[in-house]
Amino acid sequence: MNITCVGAAGTVTGSNYLVEAEGVRILIDCGMFQGSRQLEERNYLAFPYDPKTVTHLILTHAHIDHSGLIPKLVRDGFSGEILSTSATADLCEIMLADSAHIQEMESEWRNRKKKRAGRHRLIYPLYTKENAAAAMAYFTPVDYGMDRVLSSKVRVRFNDAGHILGSAIVELWIKEGDREVKVVFSGDLGSTNQPIIKDPTPIPDADVVFIESTYGDRLHKSKESTYEELKAVIRAAHADRGNVIIPAFAVERTQEVLYILNALRQKDEIPPMALYVDSPLAISATEIFLQHPECFDKETLEKLRTGNHPLEYPGMRFTPTREESIKLNEITHGAIIIAASGMGHAGRIKHHLRYNLWRPEAHVVFVGYQAQGTTGRLIVDGARRVKIFGEQVAVNAKVHTIGGFSAHADRDGLLKWLDHFDPKPAAVVIIHGEARSASAFAGHVRDRLGLDSIVPAMGELIDLDVAMGRFAQKGAVVPPLAFHEELDRVWEALDDILTRVGDIEDLEDPVSQKSLTPRLHIVNEKLAGIRQELAQAEAGSA
Repeated sequence: MNITCVGAAGTVTGSNYLVEAEGVRILIDCGMFQGSRQLEERNYLAFPYDPKTVTHLILTHAHIDHSGLIPKLVRDGFSGEILSTSATADLCEIMLADSAHIQEMESEWRNRKKKRAGRHRLIYPLYTKENAAAAMAYFTPVDYGMDRVLSSKVRVRFNDAGHILGSAIVELWIKEGDREVKVVFSGDLGSTNQPIIKDPTPIPDADVVFIESTYGDRLHKSKESTYEELKAVIRAAHADRGNVIIPAFAVERTQEVLYILNALRQKDEIPPMALYVDSPLAISATEIFLQHPECFDKETLEKLRTGNHPLEYPGMRFTPTREESIKLNEITHGAIIIAASGMGHAGRIKHHLRYNLWRPEAHVVFVGYQAQGTTGRLIVDGARRVKIFGEQVAVNAKVHTIGGFSAHADRDGLLKWLDHFDPKPAAVVIIHGEARSASAFAGHVRDRLGLDSIVPAMGELIDLDVAMGRFAQKGAVVPPLAFHEELDRVWEALDDILTRVGDIEDLEDPVSQKSLTPRLHIVNEKLAGIRQELAQAEAGSA
């Protein structure tokens, strides 16, 4: 039985795992790469498997880094079932359409620039709104806690991951010969005591566990200190006579921020400021939230029962149209504006950053993970100016990062969930984390839980028979942090090359992005192979 880590290995985005056994070919997630140009170029490469041969796609949740390539998968020949919770299916319907819309708009914008410059090689969107709509026909909703038989050899069960509405932990049983192997995919695990949704479900047993490590090397602030910090920012912005700009993911993060702002305003702990939710996707997502009370925790259900709507705020205004959104740029002070994307690299938030970043009285609040290469990550890392719509914008605003809002469990939350397994799994595979975070978390898994672990490279194939046998006899395989750092430096150099290629992409010249990019990806794959060889060499000497 083999599992190939097609994405979200050595990086956070692009979640995609191919499970192959006797007569079985199943995908776990089919997500889009997000962040640097190097990563996002991967979205345009052919899948390293034939979509026509895949019978099922098991989707952990609706975030685009887990679902965003589904329309491409269907367009390229997949015709099997897409299994997800009902809430995930509902969210995907709006999120995939929104993703397609953004790609169509950006390709149209770039093509207009090309035509004005007299260039004729057009750019095409990764997929269209028609592709996204066609993909929804393959979704089959599955309830939490219910076994779903996929074939005589495969059954699956979803459990609440406590990450976003409808997010799931996947239990997968596969028969091969005279034995049955159980593999658990954590999906993205949420923090405990998050507003609105339930806590992650503990799983009792597994042969192999694939666990995320987004925040595997750090701890979050407490919820109490997080809310105090947000309260202090809003008070400061009110005193400075500036705006508060909050880049927030349309699903879960926007609703959580609304929940907290509503609670603070009801207690009169923050001054009255106009609140705008400037995201059609977030508006639709909020409506979907209210359609799925089966995902709510007891506190939220009680608030709804007593008529205390947890997602309302006095004077809150939605701005669904483009014209309403543009009008917000005229507001110079006294407003809280929540808009997507959460990493500041796409959508309406780019306009609000453009009109507020240069203002010293403004406050910009990041409430979620910022992937490498995104505008949000540049700002958080201290950039003095960033490029938005081709214009250099000074970063004079006060920048705040409030990590306690994260929908991901931190290091101790991940370890606590992993410690519930009894008996312990034979192998733990550390995925969905940047190299430093994944490697650090693998060390904690070994030292604090006594479990063997592996940190796979992008594209690495894991033979479960070898893995379970080898790990049962030998120590953990954790590639040294120094080696990861060296690879990071090489990959950063490659990313710089890809950026330079992008600068000459419009030249009618044999040396074009089209010819160079695949060659650079070949080099990248070879670097991934070096890491795999190192891990194998260490395993042999353990």
